[in-house]
Amino acid sequence: MEHIVTVTADGFEWQGRPYKSLSAIARAITGTRWNGWVFFGLKNHRGRK
Repeated sequence: MEHIVTVTADGFEWQGRPYKSLSAIARAITGTRWNGWVFFGLKNHRGRK
């Protein structure tokens, strides 16, 4: 299943609802606590150049 998440100035949006984190979206999708970066298959490269 594909889920589309939009990055906003205040966080993220999924299915028209605002969320502060990817983890909150992953929890809404699965009903279980997840690391949002892991759930969506992303790696955190903040601070790398």
